[in-house]
Amino acid sequence: MDELEKRLGYVFSDRSLLTTALTHSSYANESPQTRHSNERLEFLGDAVLGFCAAKTICRLYPDMPEGGLTRLRAELVCEASLHQVALSLGLGDYIRLGRNEQCNGGRQRTSILADCVEAIIAAIYLDGGLDPAEAFIAERILKDVRAGHRPARTDYKTQLQELLQRAGGAAPAYTIVGESGPDHDKTFTASVALHDGASAVGEGKSKKEAEQAAAKAALAMLNG
Repeated sequence: MDELEKRLGYVFSDRSLLTTALTHSSYANESPQTRHSNERLEFLGDAVLGFCAAKTICRLYPDMPEGGLTRLRAELVCEASLHQVALSLGLGDYIRLGRNEQCNGGRQRTSILADCVEAIIAAIYLDGGLDPAEAFIAERILKDVRAGHRPARTDYKTQLQELLQRAGGAAPAYTIVGESGPDHDKTFTASVALHDGASAVGEGKSKKEAEQAAAKAALAMLNG
């Protein structure tokens, strides 16, 4: 934990918060002595991250309209962005996983690593307040945009919505239409319905990932 705290740039007063942030539900389910997984911390961390990102881009881009701010925030805090943060911190070496999840590549799974980053943000917030959480977010997630660099467009859902709005259509509607595989290694299938009755599907290891894949497929179809 000492080494991880050095990487995070934060020393916990209550290190049990960090332990919980690193505890995947698969580990908690297999360990009766473990009371909590990181799911509740992930929920809180998502909110703290969204607030800090919104605060930063409002300050950096005072003339950007609301729609542009929404798109930029989504790009900064998307799963792919958080996954890269997790890789830079080496979180895969520290996450506590159940046996099956570990054997099936959980330490490299994008959704697990991204969720862990959000849980760590919440742990820092609960342990030390908003200032250290905001400092971590600024350094690890918002560093490039604070330096004037805009992230690459990887939010296919937002791109699809913008395209349909420009064409005068309704917003796309997403539905999870299937899931397969064991609990520790599920694959989700999402469908997106477009305004003209057409639809596209995509798959992913999380519902968010499946929806992004469906949006990407729809964009390819509409732009093809």
